[in-house]
Formats: sequence, C-alpha cells, structure tokens
Amino acid sequence: MNYETVIHALIDPIIDSPESVLIRVTEGNTPKDVNILIAAEKEDTSRLIGKKGIIANALRELVGVAGKTENKHVHLRFESFDEKKED
Repeated sequence: MNYETVIHALIDPIIDSPESVLIRVTEGNTPKDVNILIAAEKEDTSRLIGKKGIIANALRELVGVAGKTENKHVHLRFESFDEKKED
C-alpha cells in the first residue's frame, strides 16, 4: 500500500501548504509494524494535531484501518520543521 498517497488524500484539504509536507515511511521493530513521520510547517502541524490531539487521533485511526488490509500496525508521528536562527 502506498501510505504516502493515502495520507496526502487525508491531510491536503486540512493544511495550507501541502507541497511542503514530508512523509517518510519506514519499517518498525517487527515486520508487521510501519512507522510514518509527517513533517510540516509549524502552523500545518498544529492543524494536523488539532485541539487535544483530536485530528491526529482521527488520522491514526484512518491510517490504521488502511494498514489492517495488509495486516500491519501503523504508527504515526507528527513533527514541524524548525527554523534554525543564526546568532
């Protein structure tokens, strides 16, 4: 399954800059685990997490259901891009 395509279909309508989103899919500790990192701009990351994590939990549920078609357990993690300031 192409998790990147599934996730983009879910998150692109929610965020302002879908072109700047980085989605990295890696294997987990076991063959049945899949780790997915979603990195976006700070404002978009806030939207993806939502108040009290409600959007993030909904995304985890939806992607988890998609993973069950391949008997996989999907772990989603959200990060924002950090702008490093030079002194």
